Formats: sequence, structure tokens, C-alpha cells
Amino acid sequence: MLSSLFQRFGRRAVFSNPQPDTPICVIGDVHGCMRQLENLLPQIPQDHHVIFVGDYVDRGEQSADVLRLIQSRSDFTCLKGNHEDMMLAFLSDPEQNGPRWLRFGGLQTLASFALKGVRAEMSGDELVECRDTLLAEMGHELLEWLKALKPFQHTGNVLVTHAGANPNTSADQQSEKTLMWGHPDFRSVDRQDGVWVVYGHTIVDRATAHRGRIAVDTGAFATGVLSAVCLNGGEPAFITARP
Repeated sequence: MLSSLFQRFGRRAVFSNPQPDTPICVIGDVHGCMRQLENLLPQIPQDHHVIFVGDYVDRGEQSADVLRLIQSRSDFTCLKGNHEDMMLAFLSDPEQNGPRWLRFGGLQTLASFALKGVRAEMSGDELVECRDTLLAEMGHELLEWLKALKPFQHTGNVLVTHAGANPNTSADQQSEKTLMWGHPDFRSVDRQDGVWVVYGHTIVDRATAHRGRIAVDTGAFATGVLSAVCLNGGEPAFITARP
């Protein structure tokens, strides 16, 4: 027991600079903030590959436009966030999963697809009808794209996920639930393998890089600030955009 505790807490992890295999720019939670996204994209260096951490929908007002833009760009890597997970759960079983999604921003997403008369409290039949209308508005191609989103991107010593990772588990052994919804030890226990984790999900005052963790969710839907980090082997460089 003492030996395992020493291994976990007795050594201070050492982190070199984040070094992806090729330059990348990781964009935080967009949450339907189309204007901020349009203002951010031109700031990204042309030789950097764009990766999104997920949460494109809900809370902001233009989720449909955000989805259609990023889905049309085959040069982007788009990861799955917990809000896409909730949206897909609603599409699969609206009666069971609809009320929760609507409480966490689904109403704004439905409105962005021009659905009328949606409200927080709907009957089972109304939720099914709402799901069917949303599927028609989305179209098959966007639905399949949403279903195919993966939960992480691993490049060099950088792991990009939506909500962080289990610090006690290797990058390639993380559960999908942890990557999308988070882990209780993520922000308090340093990784021992030198891997940097770039993540969103948890709103911070400003994007930061510290001890193997790079936080890029600055709450665009609430603060108006969308943030991203550019990584090319040197010090992390942060960029932001407002409406």
C-alpha cells in the first residue's frame, strides 16, 4: 500500500513541451456560437491542423449552423463531447432521454433547426414527434457524421479529448465515457507518462497550460469568448475570438 501511494504521489511528473506529430490548433467548446467561430478560424496558422474538442451544440443560438459548417470541412478533426452524446441519446430514445437533454441546452439546438413550439416539458408523444422533425431537418448525412465522431485524438505526446482523461490510465486505454464526461482525478492528479491532455468541458476564466493539462473552454455561450491553443513543439500559443 505505501509503495503504491509513493508511486502515485511521491514522484513529481516531468512534462516537456507539448509536441504533436504535426502542428495542431485545438478549439474549445463552441456551443452554437457561430460568430465567434467565424472570427477564430482566420487566426489559425495555415500549417496547423484544426481539432475541435466537442460540444458544438446546445446553449448557444446557432448550433445548426455550427454543425453544418464543421461537417462540411473534411480537413477538420471533430471529437465527440457530452452534449453530442446527449443529443444522440435523444435521437435514439426521445421519451427516455429527451427531458435531460432539453434541460441542458437541447431547446436552443432544436430552435436553431427551426423547430417550433418546443418547450422544456413535453409529453412522450411530443418528444417523439420532435425527434422525427429534427431528423428530417438534419438529414441523413449530418446524422451519420454525428454518429461517427470519435472521442479522442492522440498525436505525439498530446491527447485531445472533450472532458479530460483518467490520469492513472494510458492514453490508449481510456473509456469513452471518461473522455466525454470526465474523471474525478483528472484535475488533481498529474499523469506520470508525460502526456499532455488538451480538453474542454470545464469552463475556465482563460485558456491555460499547466502540468500536463491544457484547458480551452472559456464558456463562449456565456462569456462571448471562444478560445483555442496552437501547438507546434514550442510553448503553447493561445488565441481567442469574440462575436
